[in-house]
Amino acid sequence: MNDLDQKAIGDAMDDHRFRILVCIDGSDESYRGLRYAAKLGGGIDADIVLLYVRPADQGLRSGGFEIEVARQNMLEWGLELPGIKYLKKGRDLLVDLGVMDNNWEQHSYHTDVQGTTLGDNKIEYRNENGKKTVLKLKVAPDVATGILQQYELAPYDLIILGASSRWKGSIKGFWDPAVAEKVAIHAPCSVLIARDLEVGHGHLICTDGSATAMDMVRKDAMIASRCQCPISIMSVALDDEGEEKARENVEAARNALESMKISVAETLIRRGDPVEEIVEAGPDYSLIVLSDTAKSGLHRFFMGSVAFKVMETAHNSVMIVR
Repeated sequence: MNDLDQKAIGDAMDDHRFRILVCIDGSDESYRGLRYAAKLGGGIDADIVLLYVRPADQGLRSGGFEIEVARQNMLEWGLELPGIKYLKKGRDLLVDLGVMDNNWEQHSYHTDVQGTTLGDNKIEYRNENGKKTVLKLKVAPDVATGILQQYELAPYDLIILGASSRWKGSIKGFWDPAVAEKVAIHAPCSVLIARDLEVGHGHLICTDGSATAMDMVRKDAMIASRCQCPISIMSVALDDEGEEKARENVEAARNALESMKISVAETLIRRGDPVEEIVEAGPDYSLIVLSDTAKSGLHRFFMGSVAFKVMETAHNSVMIVR
């Protein structure tokens, strides 16, 4: 195990802190996601890690960079090394938002990666209360694998990544939609797919009354409380006969939150196809929040759950809570 891995695992073993991994690719969506992370992670009990993943088959092996130059660049923000300018922009955004400042203690770490001269590099900023912001430049076989590997190094409470515009038929997006889908399916923690994400419009929690959904309701309430975001609860009945059950689902969720001293802004009952109804209601809120009902990544893939169909077709941001 190298020094960088040992440092990451050591951090994860600290007393529990709310840890957010924000995947940065230079797109507007990724920086909207970072702004939301700043809102969620502004307290002294939260850390934010900015991650740029460079696929191992791209870039520096044939680019003529020497490892010493790469390391120096990571430290001094000099050359336009792939990913660094995006991470630097993210750091500057956090400074502007008041989440960190330029006087924080700074340490740099490097680990060699076979087949590349750049390797993995990170800069860690820490204040006097132990709050951290980390910039991580990682090499991996592909972007999704790199994100999931980063989780394994130091588990997170939430992963945020931008939705590809190609999901909507454009070719402007950097992320392949398969990246977001693969991360959402396989990540062990909650995943937020940022799409026109704006703070202040609240969370729309969708429940089907199951035990998993009720657990999701409680978990999201804790996340929403970090940004003081209003909470609305929605349940969808398939037909007239299902409306009573949908109302029971909503009331059960409201009661659970009120027992936690968390107020509910509104409740909604819809009738029809759950995916269509949730997607239609979603744009009035910052986030659509759903639970993942399957246990394993493989099971999720074959089940094609409501959550993943909403994630693919929604017009706004979707968070799958686990």
